[in-house]
Amino acid sequence: MLTQKDLLNTLKRIDGKGYGAYKDLQGQYQFDNYILFIDHVQSDPFAPPSRIRIRVDNLIASIPLELFSTKVRKIALEDYFTRQIANAIKKNNTRISGTGKSGLIAILPCAQEILERTSVVICEKYIEARISVGLPARGRTVMAKEAEKLFFTELPQIVNRSMLFKNIDGEKAKRQVELAEDQEYLRKKLEDSGIVAFIGNGSILPRESGVSDRPLKGKEVVPFESPKELEVCFELPNRGKIKGMAIKKGVTLIVGGGYHGKSTLLKAIERGIYNHIEGDGREFVITCESAVKIRAEDGRFIQNVDISPFINNLPGKQDTRHFSTQNASGSTSQAANIIEAVEAGCRLLLLDEDTSATNFMIRDARMQRLVHKDKEPITPFIDRVRQFHRELDISTIVVIGGSGDYFDVADTVILMDEYRPREVTAQAKKIAKEIATNREKEFTGNLSLSIQRIPLAESFEIKARKEKVKSKGTMSIVYGYNEIDLQSVEQLVDSSQTAAIALMMQYIKKKNLADGRTPLKDILVQVYEEISQKRLDIISPFYGQHPGDYSMPRIQEVFAAINRLSTLKIVHREGSQS
Repeated sequence: MLTQKDLLNTLKRIDGKGYGAYKDLQGQYQFDNYILFIDHVQSDPFAPPSRIRIRVDNLIASIPLELFSTKVRKIALEDYFTRQIANAIKKNNTRISGTGKSGLIAILPCAQEILERTSVVICEKYIEARISVGLPARGRTVMAKEAEKLFFTELPQIVNRSMLFKNIDGEKAKRQVELAEDQEYLRKKLEDSGIVAFIGNGSILPRESGVSDRPLKGKEVVPFESPKELEVCFELPNRGKIKGMAIKKGVTLIVGGGYHGKSTLLKAIERGIYNHIEGDGREFVITCESAVKIRAEDGRFIQNVDISPFINNLPGKQDTRHFSTQNASGSTSQAANIIEAVEAGCRLLLLDEDTSATNFMIRDARMQRLVHKDKEPITPFIDRVRQFHRELDISTIVVIGGSGDYFDVADTVILMDEYRPREVTAQAKKIAKEIATNREKEFTGNLSLSIQRIPLAESFEIKARKEKVKSKGTMSIVYGYNEIDLQSVEQLVDSSQTAAIALMMQYIKKKNLADGRTPLKDILVQVYEEISQKRLDIISPFYGQHPGDYSMPRIQEVFAAINRLSTLKIVHREGSQS
């Protein structure tokens, strides 16, 4: 292994040379308190930044073993250190000059959710940070003096401030670990208790703005308080007793006037699949981990999905058991989104009337009289929702603002009144009896979802001169010449998740997992099993070096991305679907 003196000598040797001379820096260097790995050097100052790793022996870092003794704790602690390193980078005031990305130092940014990330690795032997840096240049000429500041002033300060346990807020680190442990414990307790979502008393649900996920602050904020009829209490391992509103399995309506908090509550529930940091306000909004937000998605690509539970007898006698289209309508897209969610293992559907296709959600009695069922191919969701619970054990939470017909099929009705919830089930049922709609149910028979979808290998071919696979923010993936639109996949919260999904798709191709015999779900289960054994690192093109830019997505969002890949080719196989 080289020493820090060797690094300094190399910098002096290449000073003033062309930018390509920086390639000579690649290697491992022993510093006083850590090892520096220079894994990848950018091609010029305007290219994606260079990739380095900093590894501190735990004899020096002194991170208590009990803080990462379980997977949940380890994820929370690595997330915490990622945030600490990011803060230390921001606080550094050493000025480094140069063109392009010269002097840049960055680590994967974190939002409100605690995610399994590749940015920091903690084990018994060491803590390792995966960081990006911009090597300084004037034009395309090496600036060794500025690079010396980066390697010998800035990075040592960052390590000292953020990677040595004695120099961070150890109590805050412990609180984050214990908070995540409590959140995960509660999520598992919900399943045992027949509950699909829990909203803790005192939670702050509104967000700062439409473009910010931080909690709203000020006197106008209304802390959440459960109606007594729905209130439950749990004993958590670290926090102790916690009370809040339970939403039980079945069909739950969230109703109320406009701007009274219906969609805000649903948005908090859909994000409750993740653990959240202290101070987020939604720390104890905990949701069934397989919950999927469903919406209409005009124009989406659909490949060989059995939407027949909802859509039948289309003009032209199109086969809806094998439905494909390049340009779905609102109703066909929403039907496909539900069927695909079930295929991905969903146990809780989340819907908002505002983002749903009206004709998919309801056909009232008057429309039934005017347009006979023989001429209407859609079986509306209202006539299937109870079957999903009864036959498939899939619950539904739906925000309803305009269709009281749903009172007839609800188990629980929650009224939001100025962001305060009220339990009004009995009142809603009474109204349903007093004002009968006389609409007819529009289905016959059982709800059969027994088709397994099998992707063909050609689906994942990257038809481009370069195997270009990358994410564009949170809501788009470039896969060869194809762009996958994920704007309607609302539970993706971080661009690093989207980047991971893109590489998972490429990993399926590299490993030849789509063999024309294996269902899509089984393929993804295999991918996740391999990740659990070797970390998310294995999908990275920098495996073994610097795979620091990814966060774990759920299997449901990977399903969603693959289902929107325009080169996807699917065949069906009959069989049980769990």
